[in-house]
Amino acid sequence: MAASGHSNAPMIQSAVAGFGLGLSLILAIGAQNAFVLRQGLRGAHVFAVCLTCAASDAILIVAGVAGFGLLIDAAPWIAPVMRWAGAAFLLAYGALAFRSAWRGGGSLQAAGAETGSLRVALATCLALTWLNPHVYLDTVVLLGSVAAQWQRLPFGVGAVMASFVFFFSLGYGARLLRPFFARPMAWRVLDVLIGCVMWAIAAGLVLA
Repeated sequence: MAASGHSNAPMIQSAVAGFGLGLSLILAIGAQNAFVLRQGLRGAHVFAVCLTCAASDAILIVAGVAGFGLLIDAAPWIAPVMRWAGAAFLLAYGALAFRSAWRGGGSLQAAGAETGSLRVALATCLALTWLNPHVYLDTVVLLGSVAAQWQRLPFGVGAVMASFVFFFSLGYGARLLRPFFARPMAWRVLDVLIGCVMWAIAAGLVLA
């Protein structure tokens, strides 16, 4: 359908389109999702981590819908800097996940288990979000360009809602898997998978 037809679409239709596209893009960002899942399984600062991820996405979505995606075209040096910085961080975080899997000993049974520092959790969450070039491409560039074909405000609201719904569902829904992850071996497998996801994304950034 032509862009002009979409731009005249009803508000609800535009909001649904924004929600659907926003949700599909969030599902494709593995590093951020893996971290939220891990925090949810541990019950570690879940609300703060989910809110940080959703709020960060909301800022980028609003920027894209408002038309600021042209900034990347105006400053081409931003893309390679973000690519290499993101790859370096993902490699380091993946190495930590592999080390955790090697050491083992993880369990979710102890009620008083150490949840880690809130500051460290939020710093990691922000790095996984803002140092990932794919986030900018998906939210600022892609969502921004598609938003021009719909009513921008409801489209943006729908995309932001998708972000909040997804991250809070992932973070708090992870508790349903806790009986399975009460076993140390399951936790080691998760750490290996997280490490593989981080390194695979890093390799994709380097080889892009």
